Formats: sequence, C-alpha cells, structure tokens
Amino acid sequence: MSDTTGPGATIRLLLVDDHQLVRDGLRARLGDIPEIEIVGEAANGRQALAAAEALRPDLALVDIGLPDINGIELTEALARQRPELRVLILSMYDSQGYVMSAMRAGARGYVLKDAPSAEIIAAIRAVAAGGAYFSSALTAALSTQADDAATLTEREREVLILVAQGDSNKRIAQKLDVSVRTVETHRLNLRRKLGIETAAGLASYALKRGWIRG
Repeated sequence: MSDTTGPGATIRLLLVDDHQLVRDGLRARLGDIPEIEIVGEAANGRQALAAAEALRPDLALVDIGLPDINGIELTEALARQRPELRVLILSMYDSQGYVMSAMRAGARGYVLKDAPSAEIIAAIRAVAAGGAYFSSALTAALSTQADDAATLTEREREVLILVAQGDSNKRIAQKLDVSVRTVETHRLNLRRKLGIETAAGLASYALKRGWIRG
C-alpha cells in the first residue's frame, strides 16, 4: 500500500457504483484534487474485487446498492482479500442499520451521496490517513447506543426468526396468520432498520443474539 499519510502523498482511489452517471460525477468532483488519483472504476462487486487486486488502490469509495452483492457484503469481501485496503461507503441510505452494518463489515467511514463535495473530499482524506469519517447528517444515528434489536417490534422479531430458520414468505404468512404482503412489509422494515438484505445475514444476526440455534 502506498504511503497515504505523508505530505503530498497520493491517494489511489477506486470508484464502485453501478451508475455511470454517478461515477462520472465523482470524477468531475474529485478530478481537480491534486492528492487524489482515481485509478479505476467498477459497476458491481465482481468488478470491484478484480480491480482491487489488479490496481492496488489505497481506498475504495463504495455504494451500497450494487446489482450482484451489496456494498456491505463487498466491504467484507475486500477486507478478506486485501485487509490493508480502506473502504469508505458513499450511499443514499441514511438509516442507522446501514451505518452500523457497514461499520461491522469493516468500513472506515460513511458519507451520504448528497453531501457537499468538501465533505466527501474530507472523508477521503481522513480515511486514507487511517482515521474514520461519518457524514454530519449521521451524527444522531451514531450517537444512539441502543442495540438495533431494541428498535424491532415483536412481530418484526418473529418474522426475522422465521426467515432465519429458512421459511419462505408464504410459509411465514401461514404460521403468523397474516398476508404475504404483510410479511414483505415486515421484511422491508427489517432491511431498513438493520441494514441486512439477505436471509443468511438475518440468520447470522439471530444466531449471535441466541434467538435461533446453530
């Protein structure tokens, strides 16, 4: 990894977002910053993993909503593949669940896409220097010390456990005597609150809390 902490050091940056327009916009916003060199782009997780290995960036600027694996899963994969690579999440999602999931996955920072260019640049500099950075708009969420589980309703917890046990939406609806649409709504709320999109992720979450047996 290059020295990204000394005076005049260059930060080798990889852009990961599935929208070309967003990547073009980031290039325009960051292109005039002398110490930032955009060494590559990726439109999905597979491309990002390949680019991280081939281009050896210092920092990856990663969107959450990718078409193959999400940005949080990609962060975990990058940490396994290149532990020295620093990841900064750039996302439209401002929920506490997503932020906490990104942190658990190994992200060093989380910035919102609508943040001013100055804040995105400050985040890149901070994370590249070995620090952490979170958008000022996320301060309230990060200051909340309560466990994510405390925000779940009893029915959401029931749905989470059944999903974790491998039940389909239809089967869950039958067990709880509700409609499939209601189950889908509860699963959407779980994703929003916890920042976990996959059944496997929910199973891991429930297992760690002792709600299901391994």
